[in-house]
Amino acid sequence: MKVLVVEPQKPCRVQEIESLADMQQLVGGDIEAVYPFQELVAVVCNADGKALGLPMNRPLLDKDYLPYDIIRGTFFVAGLGQEDFISLTDEQIQRYKSLYDNMQILPVRTAAGEQGRIVGDQHIKKKGKIDHER
Repeated sequence: MKVLVVEPQKPCRVQEIESLADMQQLVGGDIEAVYPFQELVAVVCNADGKALGLPMNRPLLDKDYLPYDIIRGTFFVAGLGQEDFISLTDEQIQRYKSLYDNMQILPVRTAAGEQGRIVGDQHIKKKGKIDHER
């Protein structure tokens, strides 16, 4: 299955994966699927990313394009089939690559601890693509 891999502070890349073990290896542990878009795609991340203190990666945006959560650690975007994940189409790859390559979290250390700062084109609205569940 062809997915889009999104690593912290790196451009997105396309990768072929075959099994649950491949998915777990990619995110570094147990997987959790999040469905932040109206389109049939999933953002698949490490289920314990926050508890493990994985590096901040990309924000999830609400319907007003404001961040409501931050995914920690490497994640991937996959299509959704009837019962499992499927390959993204070439159009989906380009759409989500454009979105995530232009939006990143830069870690900033403060006296109170780590915080993130969103940089990029998150203020550009994409027609009705945001609807979250996390």
